[in-house]
Amino acid sequence: MSLQIGAEGAWAALAACREKSPLVQCITNFVSMDIMANTLLAAGASPAMAHSIGEVEDFIKIASALLINVGTLSEEWVGGMRLAAKAATIQGKPWVLDPVGCGATPYRSQVISSLLALGPTVVRGNASEILALAGLEGATKGVDSTAAATEALTAAKQLARQHGCVVAVSGAEDLVTDGACVLKVANGVPMLQQITATGCSVTAVVAAFVCLFPQQPLEATAHALAYFGLAAELAAADGAKGPGSLRVGLLDNLWNMSQEQLLAGARVSEA
Repeated sequence: MSLQIGAEGAWAALAACREKSPLVQCITNFVSMDIMANTLLAAGASPAMAHSIGEVEDFIKIASALLINVGTLSEEWVGGMRLAAKAATIQGKPWVLDPVGCGATPYRSQVISSLLALGPTVVRGNASEILALAGLEGATKGVDSTAAATEALTAAKQLARQHGCVVAVSGAEDLVTDGACVLKVANGVPMLQQITATGCSVTAVVAAFVCLFPQQPLEATAHALAYFGLAAELAAADGAKGPGSLRVGLLDNLWNMSQEQLLAGARVSEA
């Protein structure tokens, strides 16, 4: 089955995730572990927060996809990330890189560049992170972006072509490119920025969707972003009064998302 671009494709990806419940191995930061695991469960996937350098290679054998998030770095974790990425590539398992805070420190940027060289299927970051990863000037404020997604589109295309991957740039409207085609996703609410690790969590959904449609990582990535963003919109419409209630509502709407809601609300189009 192939994915169409648009709401019908988003539903097909979600339905496949709920039916097949792919196991996503997450090497991620301490801040994100809870909400990321719960996001994957709400989407119908199965999370495994396995990062020990002693088991990452073996875990890849049973996982459907790998997510590497560099949020809280340590030497041992970096070693585990590299082993896991190499194992995923050897075994033909898709893996997704979240270059959290790229450009914030020289060490962090060097680690991320070394992971990028190992051939991720998808890279998803904010505009400042993507600009920094491409070696361009993109001011960062810790892990937050100070640039709009459109400012990083040229850099995203460059990275995608150079590394043979899909690059997703998060923003008010997300942009996803394989270096040639560009898809725009117009779902989400600004308050998501006030909930820590929502960007980390949507990247895990990207991994879950991409492993189910490995020949269409561009479309699968865009549909994951649309599904997650729409769940936030529905949570806000349900009456979320702040980040706390939005977080709860987000998980509820990821779990309860119906075909009718997704077909009516997912906004994915060619840019």
